[in-house]
Amino acid sequence: MIMKKSWQLGRFEITMHEILASITIIAVMMILGFVFSGKIEENQMDKNAEYYKATKITEIEMFQYGMDTNIGNAFVYGDLEAVDTVTFPEIGGEYLYVKKVEEHYNMHTRTVTYTDSNGKTQTRTETYWEWDYAGSEEVHSHKIRFCGIEMDYPKVAMPGTDYIDTINESGFVRFKYYGCNPKYTGTVYTDLRDGAMKDDSPFYVGQDIESTVEYLTSGFPIVLFWIIWIILTGGAVVGFICLDNEWLED
Repeated sequence: MIMKKSWQLGRFEITMHEILASITIIAVMMILGFVFSGKIEENQMDKNAEYYKATKITEIEMFQYGMDTNIGNAFVYGDLEAVDTVTFPEIGGEYLYVKKVEEHYNMHTRTVTYTDSNGKTQTRTETYWEWDYAGSEEVHSHKIRFCGIEMDYPKVAMPGTDYIDTINESGFVRFKYYGCNPKYTGTVYTDLRDGAMKDDSPFYVGQDIESTVEYLTSGFPIVLFWIIWIILTGGAVVGFICLDNEWLED
């Protein structure tokens, strides 16, 4: 019995040597994957220990005490609200943060490849219209209040924005608005020292301290790494097979 030396997959021919080389690529990528994931898991374990040791605060008095006594890492649960709300006159309302995005409706061209009635490959240029980014401006509160204590806006990393409205200036110019509500409840993970908390401290909207700790120690980075790594491995194998690998047959 003679073993088949190649297989046809669409317009690509896959040889036995390419299959063996692909197995080698997969093996190398898996070994590297376990090395990298081990480093990520080690770092995650260090972070988990940090999270478990962090002080848990739900009262304004303890929050202020922690800042005054350099308590260090802490989870703080409370309300985040704007002291001085902002908006754009054309949309009204009150917000913690608002972004105004300008878009222009522009004509573009692209080259399209197609097969004609005789089976020959042809190209043509076609036009299409699309809304393009043309600039933006934003406004935000100067002061915020978290867990009852007033502080500067940069102390907390703001929650993600929500769509507010679209205003059409003409058929070719429009403005889209996105913003943050004036008040949220959630948990901040931060470093308390020198009478303040660390700038840009992450804020977990709608989560109490327990659910925030559970989320941060869930091991999701490892799962995400392996999803991405497997996709990269598959891409590397497919890309290799699509190449002209005549050198393998020499």
